[in-house]
Amino acid sequence: MAKVVPGVGPKFPQVVVLFGATGDLARRKLLPGLFHLASAGFIPGCRIVGVSLDSLSAEQFRTAAREAMEEFSPRKFAPEDWNAFAAGLDYVPISAGPAALRAAIDRAEQSFSGESRRLHYLSVPPNAALSAVRMLADAGVVERSRIVMEKPFGTDLASAVSLNSKLHEVFSEDQIFRIDHFLGKEPAQNILAFRFANGLFEPIWNRNFIDHIQIDVPETLGLGKRSGFYEATGAYRDMVVTHLFQILAFVAMEPPTALEPTSIGEEKNKVFRSMLPITPSDVVRGQYTGYRQEEGVNPESETETFIALKCSIDNWRWAGVPFFLRTGKRLAEGQRIISIAFREPPKSMFPANSGVGAQGPDHLTFDLADASKMSLSFYGKRPGPGMRLDKLSLQFAMRDTGLIGDVLEAYERLILDAMRGDHTLFTTARGIERLWEVSTPLLESPPPVRLYAPGSWGPNAIHQLVAPRAWRLPFERTWRDPNQLGA
Repeated sequence: MAKVVPGVGPKFPQVVVLFGATGDLARRKLLPGLFHLASAGFIPGCRIVGVSLDSLSAEQFRTAAREAMEEFSPRKFAPEDWNAFAAGLDYVPISAGPAALRAAIDRAEQSFSGESRRLHYLSVPPNAALSAVRMLADAGVVERSRIVMEKPFGTDLASAVSLNSKLHEVFSEDQIFRIDHFLGKEPAQNILAFRFANGLFEPIWNRNFIDHIQIDVPETLGLGKRSGFYEATGAYRDMVVTHLFQILAFVAMEPPTALEPTSIGEEKNKVFRSMLPITPSDVVRGQYTGYRQEEGVNPESETETFIALKCSIDNWRWAGVPFFLRTGKRLAEGQRIISIAFREPPKSMFPANSGVGAQGPDHLTFDLADASKMSLSFYGKRPGPGMRLDKLSLQFAMRDTGLIGDVLEAYERLILDAMRGDHTLFTTARGIERLWEVSTPLLESPPPVRLYAPGSWGPNAIHQLVAPRAWRLPFERTWRDPNQLGA
């Protein structure tokens, strides 16, 4: 394995207890991510105890992990690195009980020469989370540990309060890491750097200069094998509360007193406290045609596969600035963007046919894909006689720096932060309960779902929602390809 990289990872070796170790998330993201963190030297020692319903031996688990690596790892790996990693893999079926789990953890800890810590990762459905917590408590492995929880964190205010209360019976709040992989992405964190490190943009990040903000996460994918989960959850609970609102907080928060978890967490919670309750009339719910015919879906289902909404932050900085959020399945494109629309000049000296304003206001756009991109659009003069204006743009992509290979995958970064005890990119019990609180009017009186065609941008009513403005997607121009001449 590689030499340990100082200063970026946890101080102590880690025993990772991975519940749901044979599941899709573990195979696609968690096992390849843990392998990379260990082999790159970010962790000073790592042992993994897989836990799931499957009755496997440790050797069978190692084989399954190797197959997952070969299928899903984005990086090539050396045989010697794999052999070192595989030697630290163990497995306990849930049917073996807490005593067997404790024994496996003890074996892993005894393989280290000194002190170690435990990271319990619950990659399980919501209805299995508390039983996993009880198993950890019965095994006596709560101390010296941290626990990572996957979304959703409840389905409404009452269930979120109940879940947090039961979690706190076993783990303290500072041990709990509620994971949102959106915030683990490099571009999401780049929002903080962009906002607070640049004198050009920080002074104009307010209601005086910004007209509105869009957070848009359309998906082309359908449900796959998740129809049972999705039918009981829907787009709002699945995506908005746990992902889009968290991104909104990064965009809207006040400057923290320091770049450390407590200060950033407090500023995010101030945003949530300032959010006005979601008004059902400011929401469009949609369902793609054919959803009700999918396996596991109620033929009369009212579950939304699409949601668009307007929300407001009632504070000094953002009073009167609408935030438009949109996400859904089976849409025209797969994108993850934040778009900041600036106010237009109060008076134009240009003639009516000059083209100014014809393509909307100036925008600052963040692309939240793993390969971070940003674009600033503006009007400029078209070459030639007269005064004709075109919409131009300045664009930046992470690959332009030559550092794209240094980008950690979202789950890798978040696992590393949890091991270090860094809560910066994780939400709190108080924060998630407040989001369910502002969601209560919508959850109690949801508007009816409107059908939309797969491959479209959702129901037509979304245009009335943002009028007289327009949705930023689809873009009026594509991202430039730096590999093409003249880009």
